Amino acid sequence: MKDASTGKVVVNRAMSLDGFIAGPGHVMDWIFEHMTSATFPDVMAATGAMLIGRGTYEVGKRMSEERTGYDGGPQFVLTHRPPDEPDPDVTFLTCGIEEAVVTARRAAGDKDLEILGADVAAQCLQRGLVDEILVYVLPVLLGDGVRFAPPSLDRIGLEALDSVQSGGVTMLRFRVRK
Repeated sequence: MKDASTGKVVVNRAMSLDGFIAGPGHVMDWIFEHMTSATFPDVMAATGAMLIGRGTYEVGKRMSEERTGYDGGPQFVLTHRPPDEPDPDVTFLTCGIEEAVVTARRAAGDKDLEILGADVAAQCLQRGLVDEILVYVLPVLLGDGVRFAPPSLDRIGLEALDSVQSGGVTMLRFRVRK
């Protein structure tokens, strides 16, 4: 699907220390207490496009007043039902996950495609479409919420590449073993 001159497909996740990427009710405002677009600017600079699940898109819309200034390039939202009102900043895709990744990769050019959203990321991981996982471990315990990975996800081997700390946030980078 990709050649050596293109960027990587990267699952990008902020996570509480107890393994949740969103709190109960898909609340994610706790992330912005610890991270801004300036926390790890090299990640934003390497990102050429984003493929987002519909649920994550809807959460982002509700939190629009808390915009962080993150510019990850063109945004593609994978959904079974596009919204009635179009969003000029988003391309809605109703195809399968493989085609969605190809479409968004094309838009990313030679930069990385960032995957956001629990379900979309799990689908990409299950089909072997992911090159790396970035996890930002935040200094908070949520107790409940949306898990990092669904229980249905099969075991996936990872190779630790890097860990970097910025303030109270630790970024872990893993290569997905194929």
